[in-house]
Amino acid sequence: MFELAVIGAWAEFAVRWLHVITAIAWIGSSFYFIALDLGLRKSPSLAPGAHGEEWQVHGGGFYHIQKYLVAPDKMPDHLIWHKWQSYWTWMSGFVLLVLVYYVGAEFYLIDLEKMDLQVWQAVGISVASLGLGWVIYDRLCKSRFGEDNTRLMVFLFVLLVIMAWGYTQVFTGRAALLHLGAFTATIMSGNVFFIIIPNQKIVVADLKAGRTPDAKYGKIAKQRSTHNNYLTLPVLFLMLSNHYPLAFASDYNWLIAGLVFLMGVTIRHFFNSLHMGQGYKWWTWAATAVLFVGIVILSVLGQPKTAQDDLASLTPTAARFAADAGFEDVYWTVQGHCSMCHAEEPLWPGLHWAPKAVVLETEAQVARAAQAIYLQSGVSHAMPPGSTVLMDDYARQEIRDWFERAAGS
Repeated sequence: MFELAVIGAWAEFAVRWLHVITAIAWIGSSFYFIALDLGLRKSPSLAPGAHGEEWQVHGGGFYHIQKYLVAPDKMPDHLIWHKWQSYWTWMSGFVLLVLVYYVGAEFYLIDLEKMDLQVWQAVGISVASLGLGWVIYDRLCKSRFGEDNTRLMVFLFVLLVIMAWGYTQVFTGRAALLHLGAFTATIMSGNVFFIIIPNQKIVVADLKAGRTPDAKYGKIAKQRSTHNNYLTLPVLFLMLSNHYPLAFASDYNWLIAGLVFLMGVTIRHFFNSLHMGQGYKWWTWAATAVLFVGIVILSVLGQPKTAQDDLASLTPTAARFAADAGFEDVYWTVQGHCSMCHAEEPLWPGLHWAPKAVVLETEAQVARAAQAIYLQSGVSHAMPPGSTVLMDDYARQEIRDWFERAAGS
């Protein structure tokens, strides 16, 4: 198990790297095409069937781009499909979810104070919620209710806030916001995989068969693409939130998430209006600033105090580390080197809360953080910072021996 901890850490790093790369590619192309679509201009020289055009300059060259509202008269010889950025972003994100929150469910996913779940139950709730969210959203989009896009967007916002609250009632705060991001990202990738690309393939098939494509397929794809446009920025916030306890460790983290979705709307409205030639909607930035101030206030008001729990509350895996013969020595090593920062009320000057919301004051807290302690202070010298407290090689070896012995038992 201790070897798997190192391998798992590197696997997580590699998949996270892939996830960031593909997300950059997907978001970049999405923002580009939204800006292009909104910036199209009419021209007398447009080709038959073309809706608009735009001239751009980049990298020392000029580009002349034309958009066909439905499709050109005949199929072009070379056609680029923008889909794999979305697919790989979701797939790498789900693998990362498995590596961090499913494999490490007892440490990062399950919160016994909220719901006493077995690992398989927590994982089942996670997977089911992602799939159910897509089904509900997709059915609504295809119903009469979805014909009014504004009404549909309002309902989607309400659904996301409800899911935010629901996740916080089941999982840890960190996992709750991450899952809300995954829930939203599943909707976005589902739009590409199940709606946008299939509709485009129908249009291509009609062109190859000599039929006139139906304009409804482009209209449907446009609606889903617009939803993705407004959801992108909140998803990025939620994916980054696990690094910031002020966001995920607040009692009001679900309300914070709701305000973040509104910020996504105000920010994108500014740029969408600008690309459409409607000028600078500076009021959107004022609204964004007010929303952000609200988030900051909620994060401070909602900071919970960690209960002084005991060893009886540990999961079986954490209990194994607490029961090891070397645990007491490691516990006091952690108290001497780590607890001045990783405390309910940190003693280190300038620290007002424990880094990453990791508190290491009680034996139960240390046992729960066994793998993190092993990786941060045993295998590597990441913690404690060298400029603060020195931890000698003997103490680090003590941590390694403890973890590897308990993990292998």
